[in-house]
Amino acid sequence: DPYLESHWGDIHHRLITYACDLMQPLLPADLRARVEERVYLEGPSGRVRSVYPDVYVVERPDAPSTAPLAGATAGSTLTLAEPMLLQVASEEVTEGFIEIREAGTDGKVITVIEFVSLSNKLPGTGRERYLKKQQECLAAGVNLVEIDLLRAGERVFAYSEDALPRDSRTPYRICTWRAARPDVFAYYPVPLREKLPAIAIPLRATDPDAPLDLQMLLDQAYRNGRYDDLDYSVEPAPPLSGDDAAWADALLRERQLRH
Repeated sequence: DPYLESHWGDIHHRLITYACDLMQPLLPADLRARVEERVYLEGPSGRVRSVYPDVYVVERPDAPSTAPLAGATAGSTLTLAEPMLLQVASEEVTEGFIEIREAGTDGKVITVIEFVSLSNKLPGTGRERYLKKQQECLAAGVNLVEIDLLRAGERVFAYSEDALPRDSRTPYRICTWRAARPDVFAYYPVPLREKLPAIAIPLRATDPDAPLDLQMLLDQAYRNGRYDDLDYSVEPAPPLSGDDAAWADALLRERQLRH
């Protein structure tokens, strides 16, 4: 549902929690799924600022100032424009992800599951931290599952975009990297018009994969978040285009969610 993308903060938390709970009983007895967090400060230079607005007007100009200035004609004054002063505060951003690790205090991390956020897809600290974590997983031989259910922003998957055929570059995407096959990325194209897939979560080479039904997770997030009040009469953000826009409009009218 592209209309849920505008509520990604809430949806993101729900998907992580529900996914962790769903997989826990499916893991081998000596593995645990845990929700972890990374915290960073997004400062004024990061364009993620547009996602987490925290700008305050602290002083407005009362009137233009008039003063003699060097370069002005003798006996004349130059009127200076008064700026509006802004204070832009750094904001602490917390992003959750899932680690599957061996039981115990210092259990080895086996798999990391990321539900990609918009802050990871826009230039700034969030993207830099995400890409650093991504490379750390690949270098350490930790399985990596990246789930991107957001259309906005630049892709952050570890493979090159050029490796994908154009007809496979869908709005939503999932990528799995297995430490046992470091030269292979498993790519799941996710068209708007199809259900989200159930995917295989890699564990250790000797373990069977754990299934994760993404559509069931999103349905649960929609239901528990009571998103039945979404306004489908307007376009989602970002808006759909082309055939997807026409298809969505016809579907919403058929279900009497748009008139």
